[in-house]
Amino acid sequence: MSERNIAPFAHVFLKLMQGVIYEEERSYWKDLLSWQTELHKYLQQVGLQLVINEADGFARIVQPENEDNGEKQLPRLMRKAKLTYEATLLCIVLREALEEFDLKGNGTKLFLTQKEIKERLALFFKERHNRSKMLKDLNKPINSLLSIGILRVSREDVTNKELQQYEVKRVIKAIVNNEKLEEIKTKLNLHVNPIQ
Repeated sequence: MSERNIAPFAHVFLKLMQGVIYEEERSYWKDLLSWQTELHKYLQQVGLQLVINEADGFARIVQPENEDNGEKQLPRLMRKAKLTYEATLLCIVLREALEEFDLKGNGTKLFLTQKEIKERLALFFKERHNRSKMLKDLNKPINSLLSIGILRVSREDVTNKELQQYEVKRVIKAIVNNEKLEEIKTKLNLHVNPIQ
């Protein structure tokens, strides 16, 4: 017979290990805020950090870079995903779209259809001979951002995928913060001929 000695915040910890917790996940969010001190302490002991952004309504775990201080190096828990050029460009496009949306103050969630996302992204590619193939190719960066939780399908349209609607998750502001945004823009400017 085993003795269970599970911490009362274990469900929140395990949920965080699966990914971002958003405010709309009310039960987890409430418990997260209630147990945040304990979670901070626990995660700190294993070399992780809890980041809570109450203004944008999300929380996630990050692993700081190992410091070269003579201590035993910790293995990386979370693999850094290398995005393709198109997916990186889409991150920039969505990050800026979210900024514009926030400035207008039209709500708290930004929704874009697949067609709107592709139209914004297509501006950065030279006019290709086969436009329909180019638009089809733009499904790849969208799927890439879906897989890492930056986009979420909010309304499916099985008859017309172009009308499928996505929510741009606010975690993009943490993944692509202002500093990172400028860094990526600079790199892109060095490698890309902007499209007219």
